[in-house]
Amino acid sequence: MVIVEIINGSLTPFPSNDDRNQDGAELTFNGRVRDTEHGKAIVALEYEQYEGMAEAELTELAKEICQKFPISDLFCKHRMGRVGIGEMSLHVSIWSKHRKEAIEAMDCFIFELKKRVPIWKWAILADGTKVPSECAY
Repeated sequence: MVIVEIINGSLTPFPSNDDRNQDGAELTFNGRVRDTEHGKAIVALEYEQYEGMAEAELTELAKEICQKFPISDLFCKHRMGRVGIGEMSLHVSIWSKHRKEAIEAMDCFIFELKKRVPIWKWAILADGTKVPSECAY
């Protein structure tokens, strides 16, 4: 199963589920805003999306990852707008029988998300200046 949400406002992580008898691995990734970007102090990040296209592409990517790797479910929430230092901007949960495929799927999903999904990130400097924030890895 794939669940994808793009949210304005705080993220609430997907709940853990102890009733999954077929899956031995639940891998969760929480991406948070750190206080520097490319060596410069920042006060926040600001996320923008290509409205309508970003969620469609994120859903398509999640489905591809579920087909490429032997995982049961992939749940993803991505935040839009201004996100303060220490706050969560991305939450991903992957369920699989074993940890290896969950770890590989998570790495691939996040790498491809940053490459393919039309979501843009701006670093907000202390003086209010907005600069593009590129993530190469």
